[in-house]
Parts: sequence; structure tokens; C-alpha cells
Amino acid sequence: MNRLFIMAAATLMLAACGKPAPFESVESLVGNLERLKELRAACKADHAKIGDAQCNAVAEATRRRFMRPTPSPYANDPVRPPARDGAP
Repeated sequence: MNRLFIMAAATLMLAACGKPAPFESVESLVGNLERLKELRAACKADHAKIGDAQCNAVAEATRRRFMRPTPSPYANDPVRPPARDGAP
């Protein structure tokens, strides 16, 4: 009985030590728009199959592409307040 318990515990510990599934990094997805589109569609279709880690990386890559640190086209054209009557 004691041996059976030890063997069962050892088997469970070995099964729990599996490696996590590899996934593509955010940086690689930011640079590869076609792969990013594929994974976005796959996450939308079956999030559970793709996995949380990969879908979170896809979401972060999409955010980084959208909010990239390029200057705004309106940066040199600030909105000025309307002129008042009689004011210089």
C-alpha cells in the first residue's frame, strides 16, 4: 500500500513537470504582420486551443503596433484657442 502511494505520487509529480507550450514572442509578432494577423484570427476563433500566453502576446503585439512611438502627424499643428474680439 505504501509503495503504491509513493509510485502514484512520483508519477503525478513527473506529469506536473511538463514544459509549457512554446509561443511566439511579442517582438517577433510586432515585426511579422502576416503572422500577427494569422494568430489574431486563431485566437478569435478558438482562444482555448491557442492558449492564454500566446493570445496575450498577440494582444500586446497588436497594442504595440497601434501605439507605436512614431510622431503624430498633428504634432507640429497644435490647436490654438479661438481669437477673442478686441484682443491682440
